[in-house]
Amino acid sequence: MGPRRIVCLTEEPTETLYALGEQDRIVGISGFTVRPPRARKEKPKVSAFTSAKIGEILKLRPDFAIGFSDIQADIAAELVRHGIEVWISNHRSVDGILDYVRRLGAMVGAGDRANAWADELRRGLDAIESASTALPRRPRVYFEEWDEPPITGIAWVAELVRIAGGDDIFPERAAEPLAKQRILEDPDEVIRRAPDIVIGSWCGKKFRPEKVAARPGWDAIPAVRDGELHEIKSPLILQPGPAALTDGVRAIEAIVRGWAARRAG
Repeated sequence: MGPRRIVCLTEEPTETLYALGEQDRIVGISGFTVRPPRARKEKPKVSAFTSAKIGEILKLRPDFAIGFSDIQADIAAELVRHGIEVWISNHRSVDGILDYVRRLGAMVGAGDRANAWADELRRGLDAIESASTALPRRPRVYFEEWDEPPITGIAWVAELVRIAGGDDIFPERAAEPLAKQRILEDPDEVIRRAPDIVIGSWCGKKFRPEKVAARPGWDAIPAVRDGELHEIKSPLILQPGPAALTDGVRAIEAIVRGWAARRAG
């Protein structure tokens, strides 16, 4: 039932299909895929995020391709012109990720398993959110997904920060779906909003806390003053898939709880 030869243009469909036991349908993956680790060993890498090896994809004779967002619109259009059915999801929230798992499962005839797993993921988030109510104070959190120029966190990240017990300092930016709309024209706005914690997840490169701390005037920020500059690797939090709802949110929770413990000491 459903497509038998799937090319995954981003990581989240790969992780989801493996988790559902439907990995045999995958014939090609994104070169940025790290979850699950075995996928990199088992499947040919045929795309980046903004580009793809169309010729290599066609050789795989896919009957379905799955990608994400307007950034992959050109890849999708090229594949459609070659007669390949394409699904470009565009979810940007925690509920959207859960719905994505359910829809993808239904497409491959694993709807019951997908629904059960989505329910399990939701219960995990609810448990973390419930535990966070015991925190004596909610920290203000600045999440940065790129440094030059500074780009604030997307919607699902802000939601996961809240679930883990913190408050994103740029909720109005998080509501914007496009990265260009989340660029901080005035980085001094971070100083004014005085975050207790800075989390960096610079998509595809190592977070440099010393560079953040050296920004003009940022020594006045509580997070910088207290050394609360933390990294979460981008595959854990910037992919709109199950990683963010499991290891990603747990990483945020650990940072928030560590901050709270140091305040209590």
